[in-house]
Amino acid sequence: MKRRHFITLVGGAALIWPALSHEQQSPRVWKIGYLGFGEASSWASEVEAFRAGLRDLGYIEGTNLSIDFQWAERVDQTFDLARQLVDRKVDVIFAPASTQVGPARRATATIPIVFAQHADPVGLGDVTSLSRPGGNITGMSMLLTEVSVKELEILKEIIHGAMRVGLLWNPTTPSHPTAVKAVDRAARTLGVELVPASANTVSEVQDGFQAMAHNQCNGVLVLSSPLYTVQADLVAELHMNHRLPAIFADRANVKAGGLVSYGADLDDLYRRAAFYIDKIFKGAKPAELPVEQASKYFMVLNLKTAKALGVNVSPALLARADEVIE
Repeated sequence: MKRRHFITLVGGAALIWPALSHEQQSPRVWKIGYLGFGEASSWASEVEAFRAGLRDLGYIEGTNLSIDFQWAERVDQTFDLARQLVDRKVDVIFAPASTQVGPARRATATIPIVFAQHADPVGLGDVTSLSRPGGNITGMSMLLTEVSVKELEILKEIIHGAMRVGLLWNPTTPSHPTAVKAVDRAARTLGVELVPASANTVSEVQDGFQAMAHNQCNGVLVLSSPLYTVQADLVAELHMNHRLPAIFADRANVKAGGLVSYGADLDDLYRRAAFYIDKIFKGAKPAELPVEQASKYFMVLNLKTAKALGVNVSPALLARADEVIE
């Protein structure tokens, strides 16, 4: 081989090798499609917990991870947004609640879907069983039906002698019909008349509180729904204006001025949901990842609201509260 030709080959190889080496060292950028509902600011705490969970597992946005946030203003927009995420070929769709899981499930049967606060994944058919989901969907679940019954018991304890309780529920939240039936059975056992009010828009929420006040309800149980969390300020204002002590599932409602909440720690659920995504990125199949149930439940009391509504919180109940807002 001629010396000049040899030097050319070596020089060319030297130019090619760094490029190949750079390609081999560049980390894969995993794509998560985040299917949210409502204003992003309403879920800032949960989103940060989700991101923190991913960071703890070594995923850094802009380096080896990208999150495509899509926020639906209305429930009927979620399917179109889910389809957009499918078209963008994301690796995982994060659909936090049953409100988003249903549309995501209709949009794809192959891309893994992970949820964080699903109320009834088995009952709604999103998974076959908690131990073996069986499809492309898995994640963290909260026991909405059981928790809602517990909330009614707490409200009855707070409002001594309550005989009529309003129930605000959302017909577009897939898990609510089952919870309504369970709360109705519990109300009969407690000797309480239940006054249901369905609401899936802001105006219907306003009408619902008006109707419950007109029916002389002693208090209100607000079932957990993304809409009621997004509209936390409005719901708190309504329950104050109508002087209807209310219990919620989300502490965000109490921080906005609601009386009391009892429910799962959503930040913990969103953080733990990151573990499912990590396992899926590493090759695990959603069908074989058991659904985990919430393990942390908190009661939050707003004493300022209680005073404004003339509600006397017993020392025993106060002692059971995990957080008290003065």
